[in-house]
Parts: sequence; C-alpha cells; structure tokens
Amino acid sequence: MMYDEGELLKPELQRNYVWTKLEASRFIDSILLGLPVPSIFFAKVEDEKKLIIDGYQRIMTVYDFVKGVFSGNNQSFKLSNSEAINKRWRNKTFVELTEDEQIRIRATTIHAIIFEQKQPRNDSGMYQIFERINTGGKTLKSQEIRNCIYQGDMNSILIELNKEEIWRKILQNDKLDSRMLDIELILRFFSISHLYSNTPDTHTINLTNYLNWYMSDKKNMNEGQIKKLTQIFIDTMNQVFEIFNDLSFRKPTNINRKIKVNPVIFDAVSVATLRVIENKLELASKEAILDRYGKLFLDEEFIDMISKRTTNIDNIIGRINKVYVDVYGGKI
Repeated sequence: MMYDEGELLKPELQRNYVWTKLEASRFIDSILLGLPVPSIFFAKVEDEKKLIIDGYQRIMTVYDFVKGVFSGNNQSFKLSNSEAINKRWRNKTFVELTEDEQIRIRATTIHAIIFEQKQPRNDSGMYQIFERINTGGKTLKSQEIRNCIYQGDMNSILIELNKEEIWRKILQNDKLDSRMLDIELILRFFSISHLYSNTPDTHTINLTNYLNWYMSDKKNMNEGQIKKLTQIFIDTMNQVFEIFNDLSFRKPTNINRKIKVNPVIFDAVSVATLRVIENKLELASKEAILDRYGKLFLDEEFIDMISKRTTNIDNIIGRINKVYVDVYGGKI
C-alpha cells in the first residue's frame, strides 16, 4: 500500500485519527454497499511523494480495517454492531468478511486529486487552491493551509515553539489551538521582525501573502539558523513576560486580563522587545515601563497605528518604534 511504502506523507501537524468506531464503520459499510466515496486531495512534493491534504481519516479507516487494528483505540477493528450498519457485516472484522467482500474493499477506487505547482516555484497557487478546499465542512484557516503546504524547518520550529511553557503562560492557555492561531502568532513574530529589518519597497503588505512568503523562504535552514531563531523567540517571550506578565500583548485598559492576545499589539511589543535584547538596552524599572505602556494607549498617533491601515508599512514600523522609544526608552 502507498501509505506503508512511504509514498503518502501525513502533514506534520495533521490532526490525529478522530473518527469514532461508528463513523469508521459507516464508511466501510458505504464501500461494501458500493456507494460513491468523496475524492481525496494530495500535493505532489519532492521525490514524487504525495502529501495528504484532505482525506486522512478515510485513508486510515480503510488501512486500519484491512490491517485489523482501529487507530481510535488500538483494538481489534470490528464493524459496529449497530442498526446503522448492514446486518450482513455487523460486528465483523475484515478477515471475517467473505472473499468477495474483502476483494470489494481492496479493489475500491477512491478518486484522488493531485496538485503540483511548477511555476512560479513558490507554492502560491497551491495555497490558493487549498484555501478553497472545504470537503470536511469546515473552511481551513490560513495557518492550517501553511502547515500542509510549507512542510520544512520553519513549520517544525513553529510547532515546537508553540509548546514552550513561557508561550503558553503568555497565552494563558495550556491547550493548543486546534485551528493553529497560536502558531500563526509565532510566525507573525518572525515575519514582522524580518520586515522591520528589511523594509519592502511598497506602501502596504498583504499579510497573508507575506506570511506565506516568509514560511516558504525558511523551509530549509541549517542547524545554526534553527537554533538562533528558536532562542530569539524564547528570549523575547521571557523578557516580555518578566515585565508585563498577564498584560503581555494586551491593552492595559482590559479589566479582564484573560482576554486573547491582540495580534497587532503582539507585533509591536514583540519586535520592539527583540530590539531591546539585540541592542542590550538598559531598561528603567518595571513599574516605570508599565506606566509608560499605559500612557502609550492614550497617544492618538499610536491608537491610529494599531487600529487603522494596520498593514501599512509606515504603521507597522511606526508602532514598533513607538513601543521601543516611548515604552522602553530606546532611540531610533
């Protein structure tokens, strides 16, 4: 089978097998009844291998049933003894089916749509295609798509950093976001800090496209680059939490400190804090910094920068500089 031989690749953060025994049994039941099976989607990657984009549950259900072990509980895969399943094969394993029924399972055709982008060599078209795939009834979020398309070192870094204790403290949530919004924030940190140091020759950016470009650009890195980016993020988050604690990346006027991190404030404070570390800036007391931080949100210019035209380059750079100068006391 292609899955056994390593020809089919599972996305690094593809959700685990989640179908119940009844759901899996109904899928096998549909195959045995000769009902049509929805198409699955692959992306053609290096070495002629295919990345599973949509259809992992269906592939694993057939794979498990033939092998005899159900991934949901690692026990013998017997079809559910339910009225929802045809009585001819209720409570049966694959080997207990008739030879004709076994052949029907093995010979079942599941149509696969395979995407490959040849030009330009940046997966931009691939991203747009998968953005429109909604076979599971739930539209994929941007980072979920990136996790599928931009497999590589940056994706691995993001996944690992998302588990860091200091990051989970800042988010005030031990549970990883099922839609990868927490991972996207980490990508924003790296992308916006790169933008700050390498200002593009444009007035504004399409944030989604910029994050796509950065993640694609960093798919392949050496060990030194990986260690450096990892340490930069951890050091920056530790510095932020040491000063701001439960106010980290949140408006100081929020009475409910458990409100989610504000992405635009996150950009400004995280990159400004990275500048503090890189420049070895001598800081005032924590109390003084927090006082300045509160006053920053009374500054109409800063308020405009975080609420209007947030992807305008001048506003991105401006709000980072505001935090660096007005809160941390740095100089441009």
